[in-house]
Amino acid sequence: MKTILMLTIWAMGFVHEPNQIFNTNLNVTVRDEAGNTVSGASLKLFRKEDDYLKEVNPIAEGVSDEKGMVKLKKLEPIAYWVLVRKDDKDNAGGGEMIGKLEENKLNKVTIVIQ
Repeated sequence: MKTILMLTIWAMGFVHEPNQIFNTNLNVTVRDEAGNTVSGASLKLFRKEDDYLKEVNPIAEGVSDEKGMVKLKKLEPIAYWVLVRKDDKDNAGGGEMIGKLEENKLNKVTIVIQ
């Protein structure tokens, strides 16, 4: 009986609750009006429309890579305001708000700048 109890305790040491593997992440692909990916575009993510309009208090920032991608990690599962710019092009006038992100998922969105 003592041996069974010790084996059970020993085996339980290998069983543990799974850690949270996924965070709420967002991959943004930046494209131009012709549908081409845009590298080197700056992105700012805002919680509030007022911050977006004033361009203050971004909660995350990034620059699109050679594939036009910006990867943002460990976000809250809420809707965000996004501003993307490169040279004289931006996403103002359409596509400024990202819908509520799905929790613990890799969310994906495409932003068109013109």
